[in-house]
Amino acid sequence: MIPETLLEILKTDDVVAIATLGKDGPHMVNTWNNYIRISPAGRFLIPAGYMHKTEENIKYNPEVLITLGSCKVKGLHGTGAGFLIKGKAEFVTDGPDYDILKSEFSWLRATLAVTIDSANQTW
Repeated sequence: MIPETLLEILKTDDVVAIATLGKDGPHMVNTWNNYIRISPAGRFLIPAGYMHKTEENIKYNPEVLITLGSCKVKGLHGTGAGFLIKGKAEFVTDGPDYDILKSEFSWLRATLAVTIDSANQTW
């Protein structure tokens, strides 16, 4: 289950950081909170236009770390809330998880689908 505070953050236009680990070490890429959709199965669906290094790393190691937050959402200690998401990811180029995003993002080449293992509020 995705916490209500996290759902509120996903409505904002703040930045998301996605970290992967590949043969050459760590790599990080960014997207926007309000680009992320939730699948009926509760997976994060993230549109990928480029993210080629991220895709290469996920083939090597599917584990991802995602941080996101917003100063516009009430957090644990006042204004501002953030989360650390740990999960397993895959790139999807067809099927329902792809179709959900393709209808909104014409530039989409793939969907980065993340199965969430944990979602911990950090602030």
